[in-house]
Amino acid sequence: MCVDLDHALTPDGSLKPWAAEIVRDAGATFIEVSQSGTGLHIFGYAEVRQRRRIHRGETAVEVYGTSRFIAMTGVRFRNAPATLADISVLVATLTI
Repeated sequence: MCVDLDHALTPDGSLKPWAAEIVRDAGATFIEVSQSGTGLHIFGYAEVRQRRRIHRGETAVEVYGTSRFIAMTGVRFRNAPATLADISVLVATLTI
């Protein structure tokens, strides 16, 4: 599944505070920079039955489990591993 963080990076490439919390909570899983260069895709294992959008202030997150396509870049964010982890806890907190 994928957690899509829109506008998560500042122009200098640092994480916005809201995105830093999500990336920290994702743990050691594959994260890539999106095509825009300002967003991130966090991939991992979790049960997601339907797409969810979370917009709170400048936080813009979409959670996809099935029936969606993501344009992947393969550009790893910082030192993210090339493997997927269980991100169920993160997904549960994002979908509340």
